[in-house]
Amino acid sequence: MKTITASLVALLLVLSFGPCAAAGGSDAQRESQDRVEIERLMWQYTRALDTLNADAYVAAYTPDGQFIAGANPVKGPDALKKMITDLRQRDADSEAKGQKRPPMYHMSMNSYLEFLDKDHARLQGYWMTVFGQAGPTVPVRVAAAGREVDDLVRVNGHWLIQTRNVTPKD
Repeated sequence: MKTITASLVALLLVLSFGPCAAAGGSDAQRESQDRVEIERLMWQYTRALDTLNADAYVAAYTPDGQFIAGANPVKGPDALKKMITDLRQRDADSEAKGQKRPPMYHMSMNSYLEFLDKDHARLQGYWMTVFGQAGPTVPVRVAAAGREVDDLVRVNGHWLIQTRNVTPKD
């Protein structure tokens, strides 16, 4: 009798959860996988920014993506790429004058990710830009800090940044 009861319970579980697995899992499973992908996206974004890799930076955004830091948003792949290449050129010009920039690190913290629907999410948190130690006489320094609101969207099955606002009004 115990074997029949256990078999019936197992069958009921398969019948109950089978459609979820076939359809790609539950909302909680999808959101869990999406969180991992969004975390990876934001890591790739940050590394691209810190290393001034313009192509990788642009790849983190949607085709109409924009970066907002004040009154003049930078929108679209060409403008985003130019923003990073200009920073790279500024560093190269400074280095040619003997003024090498210390390593740059962007950090996000105390973040909260909210799924607006299955293809849209909002990431809010605080950010900080830190320059690493530049020799024994130049200590680590915090260059800037603030709050961020990032609107993320799933495009062709992958999460991308649609809007990254590092100066939100609220």
